[in-house]
Amino acid sequence: MASRVPPLQNDLLLRAINHQPVPRAPVWMMRQAGRSDPEYRAYRERAGLSLFDLFRSPEHAVRISLLPRRFGVDAIIIFQDILTPLEPLGAVFQFTPAPRLAEPLRTRDHVAALQPYDPHRALGFIADSIRGVLGELDGALPVIGFAGAPFTLAAFLIEGQSPGEGMPHTLALLREQPVVFGGLLERLTAMTIDYLNFQGEAGVHAVQLFESVGNQIPRDAYEAFVQPSHERIFAGLRAQLPAILFVRDSPFPDLMLKSGAAVLSVGRDTSLREMLAMGGGRVAVQGNVDTRLLAEGSPADVEAAVKACLAEAGGRGHILNLNHGLLPETPFENVLRFVQTARETPASQPAAAPRG
Repeated sequence: MASRVPPLQNDLLLRAINHQPVPRAPVWMMRQAGRSDPEYRAYRERAGLSLFDLFRSPEHAVRISLLPRRFGVDAIIIFQDILTPLEPLGAVFQFTPAPRLAEPLRTRDHVAALQPYDPHRALGFIADSIRGVLGELDGALPVIGFAGAPFTLAAFLIEGQSPGEGMPHTLALLREQPVVFGGLLERLTAMTIDYLNFQGEAGVHAVQLFESVGNQIPRDAYEAFVQPSHERIFAGLRAQLPAILFVRDSPFPDLMLKSGAAVLSVGRDTSLREMLAMGGGRVAVQGNVDTRLLAEGSPADVEAAVKACLAEAGGRGHILNLNHGLLPETPFENVLRFVQTARETPASQPAAAPRG
């Protein structure tokens, strides 16, 4: 049964998703509850726990999720890891501190050994974390759930660690054993649909799908494996659960537009104005200030980049965010300036559609 959620006091995120008028663009950041925040680092030190344990503790996950509330974001994303739902399948990553899998998954037998599961029984701590955040917010802000996309999860499983550049084992399995790779994607896609719906039942207001290795997937592989998976996931989500698709660097925006996602979170080199025009009012956009600029630029640089991004998007159907997650070396002053500038910049008139 779905949790009872109080009416939202700040509904900018949902209004932007639905292309409704907003006084200003909603703003949040990927990895906003993370290492760039001194409060998070201090909390980690006080807690004295590994990431593995923090992810599984609703008490700690709730407190960490809520840290960005103090600097004015318009949504809270649950503090969790994209690898967490792989553990009940039988793939337990250890964080030392980077995630590592003792036995990478590279054969038909490895795929066959993965065990389907009910997230309500195996991942109850995530539902508890969601309900805890919702209870603390009491309708003040919307809550976002998320999942790693199946191809990205497959890359972690096959490489046995963060895929990094190249994904040699992943692409080799895809090319040499496409039936095995396809079978793995099928299992992970079914799991992801159940996992995101499970979060929706717990009360999140929207979900995001992270295709974090999207910039390394050749187009033919994307068309054969990624696109069908994305379309199946978004078609399989429960009614009234808006979904955001993040594909790192968005190399194939035309395919993203066909995914069925309500919002496309796009890279720094993708035009928000053009994406909105191509979406024809059916698809909102998210992004796309360069996370490297936040890490290396001055507060004035950040302010200028935010204003330029907001102006390009044109004031409707836009959620301000980054092109990727916050980097740990980002000066916290720049994080604050990013949010402050967004909050102080009123929505502009919609930009004219590009000609051509």
